[in-house]
Amino acid sequence: MPELPEVEVVRRGLERWVAGRTIETVEVLHPRAVRRHVGGGADFAERLRGETFAVPQRRGKYLWLPLAGRDLSVLGHLGMSGQLLVQPEDAPDEKHLRIRVRFTGSGGSAAEAAGTELRFVDQRTFGGLSLHENTADGLPDVIAHIARDPLDPLFDEVSYHLALRARRTTVKRALLDQSLISGVGNIYADEALWRARLHYERPTAHLTRPRSAELLGHVRDVMNAALAVGGTSFDSLYVNVNGESGYFDRSLDAYGREDEPCRRCGTPMRRRPWMNRSSYFCPRCQRPPRVAS
Repeated sequence: MPELPEVEVVRRGLERWVAGRTIETVEVLHPRAVRRHVGGGADFAERLRGETFAVPQRRGKYLWLPLAGRDLSVLGHLGMSGQLLVQPEDAPDEKHLRIRVRFTGSGGSAAEAAGTELRFVDQRTFGGLSLHENTADGLPDVIAHIARDPLDPLFDEVSYHLALRARRTTVKRALLDQSLISGVGNIYADEALWRARLHYERPTAHLTRPRSAELLGHVRDVMNAALAVGGTSFDSLYVNVNGESGYFDRSLDAYGREDEPCRRCGTPMRRRPWMNRSSYFCPRCQRPPRVAS
């Protein structure tokens, strides 16, 4: 599933190509793509007709397109393979095209956006689009519980540290808890923990304030580095709005590097099954916590 850097890359593309454009028609080509919209496909299409997209927004891994002058937003669930693509209107349909949004000829911040449409493509149909009312903070109501992400200027580091200590869990579980900190997934958790020299099973109750601040700094650093090169792509399922892949997979220090030498000490990296996923770590730089006798 795309993490914060990948979703932010998509958001920036939508801001350039979609913000300010007025919807002419919406075509729902697969019912699963709107299964989270209570009214179904026909209602989704009808309610969006004539509306104008404002500047796309993001919190953590969640992306939404507010409707200008309305307390409503289209929430994008990318899932494992969902893509929001901006394509020329006469471009051939993608094999897994699920939703098509056509715009009127006026509106938009860039003249180059004219003659393009927004397409939602999803090979595995785990994702979709849905229309929701906004909270007072401008978030779709179904994601009001999602915490701020580490790149948000209003992210509260003190409260985060206190929540870590109180939660009494392990550090990687805490990084993936979207009610504590949003946007961090398996890839960037492993990368930040490697940089911080922390084992993924380190108890959060033992983290000092300087140590948790250091870890948070590494989370921000690795995400900003990924943003600079368009995110992480291991296959064609994650692309930006123009269909281009990111290149951060070439810079990964931990994730996916089982048996390769640690870039810091040369020790072979290890992979361990973890919560139906995998954790990659250096057994020398990231020593496991001692088990209490």
